[in-house]
Amino acid sequence: MFDDENSNLSEHLVTINRVAKVVKGGRRFGFAAIVVVGDTKGKVGFGTGKAKEVPEAIRKASENAKNKMIRVHLKEGRTLHHDVVGKFGAGKVILRTSKPGTGIIAGGPMRYIFESLGIKDIVAKSNGSSNPHNMIKATFNAFQNSESPKSVASKRSKKISEIIESKEK
Repeated sequence: MFDDENSNLSEHLVTINRVAKVVKGGRRFGFAAIVVVGDTKGKVGFGTGKAKEVPEAIRKASENAKNKMIRVHLKEGRTLHHDVVGKFGAGKVILRTSKPGTGIIAGGPMRYIFESLGIKDIVAKSNGSSNPHNMIKATFNAFQNSESPKSVASKRSKKISEIIESKEK
């Protein structure tokens, strides 16, 4: 985890992969990196970067992540408002809300996303592909499928209190 002094963003390096390009004289090696960036207050993004050297790949990935940040609505600043499923390619993730004190129960790259996002209580399960690219993109797909009580209330022309009451029953 790296911290950027000027913007208070937390960065998590998810994975580094050595890639090779076969040319006439042999193999040319490069590096591909995936980085997750978040402000721990509901904004998160992921990025990829490729370069001949590891630090340059990480720098490119973090710049990419900062440009692709999205806002996720959190309940009480600690968990999601409702259970949600996300899919991307062969990857499928199930994100479930949980009670205070549960902690982050998630595998692999999803844990980095939740830490960067500021989620403290969540249970997540990954079905299908365990490829970090697919897991991260499926998690972001789940975030886009999630809705805040405010947006649900406006779609149904009801008050937010009516939506929250119906959930608890």
